[in-house]
Amino acid sequence: LFRPSLYAFQIGFEHCYCHSGAKGAQVMGAEEIFVACGFSESKAKEIAANAVLAEKLVELITKAGGAPLEKSKSNLLFAIAQKFKSEKDREKKGEGMEGSMVKHTDALVDHIKAGRLKTTAQLDAAFKFFSTGGGSADAFAAATGIGIVVTEEQVTAAVKKVLEANKEALLTDRYRFNVGVLLGTLRTDLKWADGKLMKRVMDEQIEALLGPRTKEDNAKPAKNKAAGKPKKEVDGKGKEKKGGAAAPAEEPVVSVALQGAAMRLHKVGENDKTAGYVTTPKTKKHLTEHVKRIGGQVRTRFPPEPNGVLHIGHAKAINFNFSYAAARDGITFLRYDDTNPEKEEERFFTGIKEDVEWLGWKPYKITHSSDYFHELHAYAVKLIKEGLAYVCHMEGDSIRGHEQVISPWQNRPIEESLALFEDMRNGLIDEGKATLRMKHTMKDGKVDPVAYRIKFCPHHRTGDEWCIYPTYDYTHCLCDSIEDITHSLCTKEFENRRPSYYWLCNAVDAYCPVQWEYSRLNVTYTVVSKRKLGKLIENKLVMDWDDPRLFTLSALRRRGFPAEAVTMFVNKLGVTDATETAIDPSALEACVRDVLNVKAVRAMAAVEPLRVELVGSNLPKTAVVPNNPVDESMGTHEVPVCSVIYLSSEDFQVADSKGFKRLTPSQPVGLKYLNALMRVKEVVTRPDGSVEKLIATLEKHTPETKPKAYIHWVSSANPDKPPQRANLRVYSRLFKHANPEDPDVAPGGFITDVDVDSLRVVEAFIDTTCAGANVGTVFQLERTGYYCVDRDSTPELPIFNLTVGLKGGAATEGKTNKK
Repeated sequence: LFRPSLYAFQIGFEHCYCHSGAKGAQVMGAEEIFVACGFSESKAKEIAANAVLAEKLVELITKAGGAPLEKSKSNLLFAIAQKFKSEKDREKKGEGMEGSMVKHTDALVDHIKAGRLKTTAQLDAAFKFFSTGGGSADAFAAATGIGIVVTEEQVTAAVKKVLEANKEALLTDRYRFNVGVLLGTLRTDLKWADGKLMKRVMDEQIEALLGPRTKEDNAKPAKNKAAGKPKKEVDGKGKEKKGGAAAPAEEPVVSVALQGAAMRLHKVGENDKTAGYVTTPKTKKHLTEHVKRIGGQVRTRFPPEPNGVLHIGHAKAINFNFSYAAARDGITFLRYDDTNPEKEEERFFTGIKEDVEWLGWKPYKITHSSDYFHELHAYAVKLIKEGLAYVCHMEGDSIRGHEQVISPWQNRPIEESLALFEDMRNGLIDEGKATLRMKHTMKDGKVDPVAYRIKFCPHHRTGDEWCIYPTYDYTHCLCDSIEDITHSLCTKEFENRRPSYYWLCNAVDAYCPVQWEYSRLNVTYTVVSKRKLGKLIENKLVMDWDDPRLFTLSALRRRGFPAEAVTMFVNKLGVTDATETAIDPSALEACVRDVLNVKAVRAMAAVEPLRVELVGSNLPKTAVVPNNPVDESMGTHEVPVCSVIYLSSEDFQVADSKGFKRLTPSQPVGLKYLNALMRVKEVVTRPDGSVEKLIATLEKHTPETKPKAYIHWVSSANPDKPPQRANLRVYSRLFKHANPEDPDVAPGGFITDVDVDSLRVVEAFIDTTCAGANVGTVFQLERTGYYCVDRDSTPELPIFNLTVGLKGGAATEGKTNKK
């Protein structure tokens, strides 16, 4: 066995490797090794063309026992090989996989060889484990699921549960239902289960439920240009009401598109009347053809990158793009900018779509930048032929930033650049060794921005078809052009890119949309950068991307913020082209409170409950409580009453104090909805002096005995059986300062500004109104705050997230009275 030279790979020699895993030694070439390990011939050739990648993969295969090798193991080894940077970088920086992880390669290979690491989920967990400092062998096993066996019976049971929860939607949508969402739910519950097994069991059970596919199932659905989905009527617990037709869809609020600067945007086809728009002799022709293609229709797009989750700033972008088009009978595309396959994950695609729909919008069409890879490649070739682009071999920092050295290859012959670009396309040049650059200086001074770079990474949609991927600066404007976007709406940080946007569309002789920038929405006491959010998660300072203390849209949804409140907030701010400002979260919370005040069902909860035994009283079996005193049409509900009730511990004090109007041994209190006055007869204490329970009496109150205050309570139907226990997660602001990224207030970085006490979990008893409520349902827990049912809830222990406190009530944002 010997280690081949990089040079020999680069000039195409077939180097031989001794395979000791078969009978007798045999000599194999690199491509033969890859084919013997399960890769297709085309893929084997592609890998072999990248010297560093091929050398590393052969080394890993040899360590794992040599070829032939099971394809599942080969895929994992390939993933490890891809994590490495170039040999030059590794020698210079001592870096490889995630920095210090090079030294763990042998351990990873041993685990793969022994069959302990079997899936990409386990390997990803291993990467994360080592990149965050590593630990003991037991800790590694726990982090990567080694030894955990998920049986087919467990998968079958989990699939059955998920399908049952979504049965109604499945029966309605049949085979058009997005099964990916269900598989994502399963993956959360069965983290280490085999993905293929889950998919097979899911398909089998869906077919058993729906029967074989019909002709109608296979037919393409009719296009629906409606702005929003019909909403189903729900009861107070968030469950769909039975009987009757679904309520008509509420029209999405479009006022953000009908105020301020948005009213000054150009009419369709009048792009050239916009200040700063760059024209050519062919502009009029392109505009005429453009208007004819779209029939004079307004077209906008929301183009997120699927490598993270959306945040509150995106809510403004979503509402502006969709409402601007909807207000003018136009359409909006949801386009995933999927040009960076290394960082893209299915959960981000799914999450983005869910966020858009949660805000009440239905895209006219969902597209991907990858839909246009062939068109984009053709435009690149055209740029080269016109002498406007060239292949460059400068690396790393030399082509980043603004103080750049002019490339020595800027004026290389067109034929040479065409040939090299084709080599890049065919995987004949190593990653990082060549880029395609455009001959253009951007407004911010950046010289010759990169149009294409080499990435030997499979794409989630195109697979191994491409090993060169376009950059944002190249892709964005051309996709807008291809989709005939009329108004390319983006935030102010893209203003410097506008001249480049116009230059590139004109350079390839294509229709050029108008780019218009508006002020970005920033909120204080948070960070929204994907990298910084990732740091918070890695350091276990938050639970995940949807931690309710964050301002990602999934976090706001989990916290219980209604979509209507987010839209109201965005509309109140409006759209301007002025300088950006930062908004205090209280402005958003006020909108949330306004919406929930009229929508949330009232319920009662005893926080840190105190037991009260009622003696000598004739009690009703139930009490009638209004669902929402603001709206009588929402009706009422009954709660049980027995001789044992529970109060929030903060509603009782052993000693009287000035200003305290609730229960004390000498001060009675009224009980809401019972028309009764409660007096303490005896205070029972524990050995340490703390209050264990109260013995009390009830009497009907009269005008003469009117109490100073009325308090809420919780009871059950049986004094020997306590009410439903629950956990309340009480959140406060995640950061101590309004701008945690300001080095003056957080010199150690934003991580050091995190308030580690921003989450408290308190125990409570809740009344029967909350029992069995759907995840996401928000209740106003009287005198306590608005709380939302969390996805971590179980039938035995419901969990509620504090949405917002009550204005002027006992609870405010993240603050409740302590014992």
